[in-house]
Amino acid sequence: MYKPQHKYDLPRIMFGVLFVSLMIVACLWVVRPFILGFAWASMIVIATWPVLIKLQSIFWGKRWIAVLLMTLLLLLLFIIPIALVIGSLIDNSGPVLEWASSAKNWSIPDLLWLKSIPAVGHKLYNSWHSMLAGGGSIIIAKIQPYIGQTITWFVAQAAHVGSFVLHCSLMLLFSALLYSRGEDVALGIRHFAIRLGSERGDAAVVLAAQAIRAVALGVVVTALVQSVLGGIGLAISGIGYATLLTVLMFICCLAQLGPLLVLVPAIIWLYWSGDTTWGTVLLVWSCVVGTLDNFLRPALIRMGADLPMILILSGVIGGLLAFGMIGLFIGPVVLAVSYRLVSAWVHEAPEPVKDVEQVARELDQL
Repeated sequence: MYKPQHKYDLPRIMFGVLFVSLMIVACLWVVRPFILGFAWASMIVIATWPVLIKLQSIFWGKRWIAVLLMTLLLLLLFIIPIALVIGSLIDNSGPVLEWASSAKNWSIPDLLWLKSIPAVGHKLYNSWHSMLAGGGSIIIAKIQPYIGQTITWFVAQAAHVGSFVLHCSLMLLFSALLYSRGEDVALGIRHFAIRLGSERGDAAVVLAAQAIRAVALGVVVTALVQSVLGGIGLAISGIGYATLLTVLMFICCLAQLGPLLVLVPAIIWLYWSGDTTWGTVLLVWSCVVGTLDNFLRPALIRMGADLPMILILSGVIGGLLAFGMIGLFIGPVVLAVSYRLVSAWVHEAPEPVKDVEQVARELDQL
């Protein structure tokens, strides 16, 4: 008996797609604990790959020597400082929470030193006390509980030491593996991208690598340098909990808000407490640290990846909420890569022939 031949076997296709989908989900479920560590390691390896090649050329072309040195550098310059910062943050979290939760620590200062300012000192002092009489203490009483809750949330995010240390260890392991087999991994990724999108897929991989390097060098390194220098200034000036403030400064710098959000209140605190000498020193040092990114970031971003500030800010905050402390590094990278790929895709379209005014006139005629 004759049976008509169908061009497509729909049940076969559906079951094939279902099987492939189940295999993909199963694989992702198995590697789920390693995804963040691998993503972190990939970002670091892509950003520091030129350094590895330079070390390999110095040590007679021996890749294993360069990999060993890069792994030791990551351990000494990255893993150990992060571990010390997290440990210090947890050790000092108790006094900070107790101080922030106590209402007596949030009394509004008298600012008697305002009278010493020539010409306008007495007027500023009287205006300050007039504001206090108008309800300034009530405002402080309403804000204080929220400050304590905010500090508690940040400490809780940093307190996941076990998970963070695991990701750091995986990052170090994957970094060493990627350093040793980087060319093969990159070639495999590019072959896969070509299978998906031909030449456009290969170009997307290159753009993604450029975006990762731009964020790692232009954003993370700049934030690290500014926060470390700002932390040194805080420690020398005698500001308490300098380590915690340095961590907060690093987060602000990652979010493109700058270190002055932490340094300016510290300067005000020094002047308020009467230590005008160290307040002036910190003021001068803050001017240097606050303007450092104007020179450092353009020198680090060599590939011209000018990323919007709102993109980096969203990546930092969203990454912190989604992944914890490690999200500070992964969040901006994910958004930067997506932004560069979408931007490249949009600019492939031809330019509009008609200007805005001509289109508006035609719409009016309709």
